[in-house]
Amino acid sequence: MELEQILSLPNMQGVYLSLGTNLGNREENLLKAQELLASNGITVSSASSVYETAAWGKEDQGDFLNQVIKVETVLLPQVLLTEINRIEKEMGRVRFEKWGKRVIDIDILYFNNDIIDQVNLKVPHPEIQQRRFILEPMVEIAADGIHPIHEKTQTELLESCVDHLQVKQLVG
Repeated sequence: MELEQILSLPNMQGVYLSLGTNLGNREENLLKAQELLASNGITVSSASSVYETAAWGKEDQGDFLNQVIKVETVLLPQVLLTEINRIEKEMGRVRFEKWGKRVIDIDILYFNNDIIDQVNLKVPHPEIQQRRFILEPMVEIAADGIHPIHEKTQTELLESCVDHLQVKQLVG
């Protein structure tokens, strides 16, 4: 993509989070996470549909419901991460296994166009381009947003994604 094309496309202004759950009442978990975010000054300004997909990474567990939300916040990235971790814990998340089952998982996908490379926080999320369950909902709410490292739109990332797990949009 040429620089002029990149500059004319919408950037990733705003903070995008992914929500995922495969334990308990999954739809309720997604709603509860959004409510807890809002009650802590992290306002949801738009939300994708909910998508269902088989577990990624560790496949011997129940299907996940996933959603991407755009939020407005005055929190700095590390403070936002602390709040997210607190909300996950409040909802009953226990971190005992990588890619394991969970009541809720909240990840920071994008923080404006910031590139953050810290031990406990990497933004943009380093796996976006490899996860269809993130890209499908991202395309729904920010198709033309440019990934600040790969310099591709969310649509282009989805088109070149090698993850072939079926991602099914839930209706109603």
